[in-house]
Amino acid sequence: MQRFNPSTAGPSTFRAALTAATSGDTGSVVERAAHLRTLDKQLRQSLPEPLASHVRLGNVRDGRLVFLVDSPVWKAKLRLYADVIRDAASAAGISASAMTVKVATMLPVPPDAASPSPLTQAARDALRAAAATVEDPELKSQLLTMASVA
Repeated sequence: MQRFNPSTAGPSTFRAALTAATSGDTGSVVERAAHLRTLDKQLRQSLPEPLASHVRLGNVRDGRLVFLVDSPVWKAKLRLYADVIRDAASAAGISASAMTVKVATMLPVPPDAASPSPLTQAARDALRAAAATVEDPELKSQLLTMASVA
C-alpha cells in the first residue's frame, strides 16, 4: 500500500485514499484520515467564504461525498455548490456521483472557568457565619478569604 506524504499530495494520493478506504485494512485508518483531511482542505478551497468555514468533509465512500455542516442554513447553501464540489473532487481524482450533507450539532463552548461569578451578600454572610463557628484556624481563614472575594 502507498504511504501518505503531504508534500506530494495530488490526484494519485486521493486515489490511494479511496483504495485504502475500500480495502478493509484496519491498519490504514490513520492514513485514510490524513487523506480525507487533505481532500477536505482541497474541496473547501473551491467554496466561497464564509461557507467554507462551516463545512467539513466527513467521508468518501462508493462515489458519495459526505459533508458535515453546523446548521441547516449551511446545508442548504452547500447544496447549491454541489456541481462545484463534484468538479473539484474530479480534479483531485475522486469520481463522486452523489453528495450527502449532514447537520452535526456542535457542543457549546463551556464558559471560562477563570472568571468566577461574584458572591451574593447572602453567600458572604453565610461564609462569615460558618467561619465564626469553626475552631480550626486554617479553615476559618479560608472561609473568611472566600467571603471577601468580590
